[in-house]
Amino acid sequence: MANQLSMGSNADNGANPPAPTESVAQTVSGGVGRTVFSIVRTVLAAFVIAGVIVSAGYAGLCAYAANGKSIWPGISVMGVELSGLTVEEAAKKLDNFIDKAQVDLYLYYILDEGTHVENYRPNTPDYSFPLRDLGFYPDTTAIAQEAYDMNVTDPEFFSLGWRYLTGDGETEYAPTLTVDPEQVALRAKEVAEALSYEPTQIEYSRDEETLRVTLPRNGRSVPEEPIVEKLGQVIQNSPDFSVDIPYSAVLHEVKTAEEIHEDIYIPVKNAWFDPKTWSVAPGEYGVDFNVETLQALMDEGNPGQTIEMGLTRGKPTLTYSELKDVVFRDLLGEASTKVSGTSARINNVKLAAKAINNAVVNSGEVFSYNGRVGRRTAAKGYQAAPAYIQGLTVDEIGGGVCQPSSTLYLACLRSNMQITERSPHRYVPAYIPAGMDATVSWGGPDYKFTNNTPYPILIKTQYSNGYLTVQLIGTKTNKNTVKITNEFISSTQWKTEYQIDRSLAKGTQRVSVTPYTGKTYKTYRNIYDGNGNLISSKLEATSVYKVRNQVILHNP
Repeated sequence: MANQLSMGSNADNGANPPAPTESVAQTVSGGVGRTVFSIVRTVLAAFVIAGVIVSAGYAGLCAYAANGKSIWPGISVMGVELSGLTVEEAAKKLDNFIDKAQVDLYLYYILDEGTHVENYRPNTPDYSFPLRDLGFYPDTTAIAQEAYDMNVTDPEFFSLGWRYLTGDGETEYAPTLTVDPEQVALRAKEVAEALSYEPTQIEYSRDEETLRVTLPRNGRSVPEEPIVEKLGQVIQNSPDFSVDIPYSAVLHEVKTAEEIHEDIYIPVKNAWFDPKTWSVAPGEYGVDFNVETLQALMDEGNPGQTIEMGLTRGKPTLTYSELKDVVFRDLLGEASTKVSGTSARINNVKLAAKAINNAVVNSGEVFSYNGRVGRRTAAKGYQAAPAYIQGLTVDEIGGGVCQPSSTLYLACLRSNMQITERSPHRYVPAYIPAGMDATVSWGGPDYKFTNNTPYPILIKTQYSNGYLTVQLIGTKTNKNTVKITNEFISSTQWKTEYQIDRSLAKGTQRVSVTPYTGKTYKTYRNIYDGNGNLISSKLEATSVYKVRNQVILHNP
C-alpha cells in the first residue's frame, strides 16, 4: 500500500517537474497584465477617439458660428429680437416693425417758469403719428448685416463656439439712426397746432323755464421748440418711441353767477303807461334765479359742462285791464306859488314849467328835474335873470327855474311821494314856505323823486294869473291826505359891513348887498286818514339857510 502511494506520488510529479505553486502564479500573473494593458489601451483609444470627435465637433461649432446664415441668439436692434434670422429675414422684420411703429406724445402742464407737473400717462397718448412720418427710412438690410457680423468677425476663431454656446456675445446692436430734420419740423408744427386751442368763454341762455350755463374751459398753448427737440431724439426711445411734451394754460375769462344774474334777471313789470304812444302797455313777467345755487353748481362743475337750473317767473300784480280803467284818475296832490320878478325870470319859470308838463313817471321810476328840463340855454329861450351864485345875486341864463322845482317838491310832499334828492336854497325864498323849496342848477344840485305808488303818475303844470300850479295825477288807493308843516328852529342875525368906495360922491353911501337872516327849519310830513285822524308825523327834512350880511359902500 505504501508502494502504491509512492508510485502514485511519483507518477503525479514526473521527472523534475516544476513546483506546482510557482507555475500557477506565473500563469496568472502573465494573463492579468495582458488584460490590464488591453483595457488601458482601449480606454485611451476611446479618449483619443472622443477627443478627436469633440475637437472636430467644437471646430465644427466654431465654423457654424462663424459661417452660419442665422444671426446669433439674443441679438436685437431697436428692441426687435433678430435671433436665428437670416439677414434677409431680419431686414424684413425690421421693416415691418418700423412700418407699424407709432410716435406717441404725452402732454404735461407747465405751472410756471422752470417748474412743471407731469401728468400720469393715460392709456392713450395725446397725439400719435407713424414713425415713418419723421422721414425714417433706414437701410434695414445693412443694419441686419451688421447685426449678423457683429459677433462672427471676432479674430479668435476657436472662441466663437464657446461664446455661441454660452451666449457671451454681443446682444444689442445700436446702429446710428437719424430722422429727417425737415420732417421733424413739419411734424412739430402739426402737433403744436393740433394740441393747442383757444379758451372757451362761459355761455348762457334761457327759455321760459330753464337757465343753461356752459362752463368755460382754459385754452392750451403747446410750443413747437420742445417738440422739435424731443422728436429729433425719439429713436433713442425705442421700442415705444414715446415723448413728453410741455404745455401752458391760456386762461379763460372769469364770470360769476352774480354777473350772469345781472344779464338774465328781469324784474316783474306791472302794466304801465307808455308816454310815446300815450296809452297803457301790458305788464311783463319777471325772470329770476337763486344766485348762490348757481354759483355752487358752477364751482362744482367741470370745464365745458352745461349746467341747467330752473327759473322763477314772477307774475305782474297790475294787469292791462286793471290799469286801463283807473290810469290818471285822481289828483294826488298839488301846490301853487306866486311868480314875481322881472319878465326874464317869469319867462324862465314858464319855460321850465312847460318842460315838466305831461311828464309821466311810472311805478318805481325816478323823476329827475334836471334830466327833464335839460340845460338852460339861450337857444331854448331862457333869459338872464337874478340867481344866487356863491352867495351873491347875479343875473344868469335861466335864473328863476328853481321856482318850478320847488313847487313840484311841495306837490310831491302833499302827494306822499318818496323824495330821492333835494337841497334847500342858500337863502329862504319868498315864494314858498321855508323848508319846502328845492334848489337846482345845471351841473349842481338836482331835484328827484320816486313814484312809490303801483300806478303811473302824470305831472301837470299851469301858469295863470301870476301863479304857477303843479299837480300830480295818479290813482289813489286810500282816502289819506297829507299836510306839510314846518317848525322854526333858530336864526342868525345879519350884520352890516361898510366898505369904502372912492367912486361914490364924497359923503355918500349905498347898499351893495341886501341882507338875509340865517334860519333853520324842520319840515314834517303829516298823514291823516279819511276821517281826519293823524296817522303819522315824520320829520321830512332839516333846512339850514345861510346868513348874508348887509354891505354898505360909502365914501367918507
